[in-house]
Amino acid sequence: MDPQDRSLRASLAAHTSWANTLDPASRTAKARAAANGRFEKQARDLHPDATDEQIARVAEHLKSAHFRRLALASSRARRAKKTAAA
Repeated sequence: MDPQDRSLRASLAAHTSWANTLDPASRTAKARAAANGRFEKQARDLHPDATDEQIARVAEHLKSAHFRRLALASSRARRAKKTAAA
C-alpha cells in the first residue's frame, strides 16, 4: 500500500472512531490528566513549598511554555524546509 492510501485509510478510521464517540472530552480525559500531571510535577520540583494554587498557576505557565517551544521548533523547521526547497 502506498503512503497516500495508508494516510487516507488512517484518516478514515480516525474520523469513524470520533463519529462513534458522543463525549470526546471523556475519551481523552486520562491523557489530559497525565499530561497536566507532568507539568504539576515540574512545578512542585521547582517550588516544593508552594501552595496548591501557586502550583496550578506555575503548571499552567510551564504548559504554555512547552507548547510555545514546540511552536517555535515547528516554525523553524518549516522555514528551513522552505529555504531548502528554494
